[in-house]
Order: sequence, then structure tokens, then C-alpha cells
Amino acid sequence: MVLFLALLFVALAIAGATAFVIFWPLTLVHIRDRHPAVSARLGAGAFLKPSALWWLLSGRYREVRDPQFTGLATPSRISLATILLGLALAGLLWLLSMVLA
Repeated sequence: MVLFLALLFVALAIAGATAFVIFWPLTLVHIRDRHPAVSARLGAGAFLKPSALWWLLSGRYREVRDPQFTGLATPSRISLATILLGLALAGLLWLLSMVLA
């Protein structure tokens, strides 16, 4: 049962990854087109850059007062958090299954 729940958490992470690859590129294009200062701060190749992902995850994107931008960045943040949470919980349940076995 524990491994089944771990697989469900992996599925949750995959669902988060699907949403992430939809919303995060749209967010980055919006930044590039309308907020060049933020784009310069994130740098080139921000899609998987750890500093850009931390900027998103920590909620510092709210400094940009653009409702269209935050409308794209918020689902990106939620999906990134879902990926991390799903993988962390799956890992913990996998470790639990190793201890119980």
C-alpha cells in the first residue's frame, strides 16, 4: 500500500510537470516582452535556471505589478510546488517502504 501511495505522488508530480511546461514558458515570454528589467534579472535560459525557479517559488514575482503576469506566474508557482511536494512525498514513502521491508 505504501508503494502504491508513492506511485500516486509520482503521478501528482507528473501532473504538476505538465502544468509547469504549459505556464512557465508563457510566463517567461510575457516577462521578455513586457518587463525587460525582470528579464535581465532572471538572465538567459531561465526555464530551468535554479535562481529563476527559486524566484518563482519564493513568490518574488509579485513585485511585478501586472495582473496578466501574475495570472500566468501563479499557476507556474503552484505547479512547481506540486512537482517538488509530490517527489518529496514519494521519496519519503519509498524510504518508509525500505525501512518496513
